[in-house]
Amino acid sequence: MAQKVLVFGDIGIDDTVALIYGYFKDEIDIVGVVADYGNVSRAKALANVHYVRSILTNTEEIKVIGGAEIPMTGETPVFYPEIHGEYGLGPISPPQVENGDIIENFFQIIDIIDQYQGELIIVNIGRLTSLATMFILYRNRMSKIKDFYIMGGAFWVPGNITAVSEANFYGDPIAAHIVLKNAQNVTIIPLNVTAQAIATPQMVDYIDRAQDTNIVKTLLDYYYNFYKERDPSVQGSPLHDVLTLMATIHEDMLGYRTLPVQIVQAQNGIARGQSVADIRPYAINEETEKKKLHRIAFELDYKKFYIDFMSVMTGQRFS
Repeated sequence: MAQKVLVFGDIGIDDTVALIYGYFKDEIDIVGVVADYGNVSRAKALANVHYVRSILTNTEEIKVIGGAEIPMTGETPVFYPEIHGEYGLGPISPPQVENGDIIENFFQIIDIIDQYQGELIIVNIGRLTSLATMFILYRNRMSKIKDFYIMGGAFWVPGNITAVSEANFYGDPIAAHIVLKNAQNVTIIPLNVTAQAIATPQMVDYIDRAQDTNIVKTLLDYYYNFYKERDPSVQGSPLHDVLTLMATIHEDMLGYRTLPVQIVQAQNGIARGQSVADIRPYAINEETEKKKLHRIAFELDYKKFYIDFMSVMTGQRFS
């Protein structure tokens, strides 16, 4: 039986590839997408979800929900067109959803939770503002979620916004703190492993030859050009969000440690949004009841990642 997944995302390039992967993967059933600000504005994120649905078949039952427009810090969001393109899909300009046309349907998340209670997995691959809002408004209902998989954080590796902070936690550290303080059964998929989940240009070209549509190549070529300009040694496009979705069904693809995690909630500065894991053995043993423990991915079996990603995206069997 396929895992029922509700995706929260700021739909940019790697978010979109994750949605396409989930569409093709039989073991994953994406039942809804909550589109938030982050890589792009909420309006553009919503437009991107609708565009992806338009190029895939039989996606009418996937609910599209408008999420947060700004972080809980109250700041005006900063977007990154140099990474994801002006509209979030590299060079692609999808039909836009104007703010006046957005249906305020955030409450539909409740319907999804009630429909799939006990079996629903939430995968958060963007800022955590909307997910934190659910814990503020509906804490008891959120206990019905089976598991949470969160793309965020950087533990003893470089961040991608500051030297120590990853973008999703940096963008709304208050929301990240609320989620990790209240959620049960959390798996964090940080830059430690997502930076290793690389799609090389050769992989992308092969997928393009095997697929009827060239959107994946268009997206990932754009993505790779940004990363290559920033770091000429990079071997391909990191699929942060794809790996997070994969983790819901591939328990043996990643190696984990279970540790207490704190988020630095500074308003400014290099440490804002830093994810700090407490690795002191005595702290974990003596204060377990005082500290919520979360599972953090630290190791990636790249061969398993490669085989699954290429098999799903090409419709061919890799081994």
